[in-house]
Amino acid sequence: MSGGFAYVLDLDGEFKKRCNTSMVDLEPLAESEDEATLKRLIDNHAHYTNSKRAQAILAGWTQYRPKFVKVFPKEYRRALAELGQKKVAA
Repeated sequence: MSGGFAYVLDLDGEFKKRCNTSMVDLEPLAESEDEATLKRLIDNHAHYTNSKRAQAILAGWTQYRPKFVKVFPKEYRRALAELGQKKVAA
């Protein structure tokens, strides 16, 4: 990843074993902001691609939601913190 973060559907709960956690943090979805963003992304994907998987995820949201992981690169987090400090200083 070269900036930003990703949402991963971790169906089998094994994503952490397949991920380089020295470079990224794995987080659960934050209640409001992440959930709304992710649902919008999946809804757009379902709309534009007619994806059956996306439709199933939306239809079974309460089952699928806890299986999503937010992948946040440590370097990106550091850069955001640095930008925040510069804005405060300005």
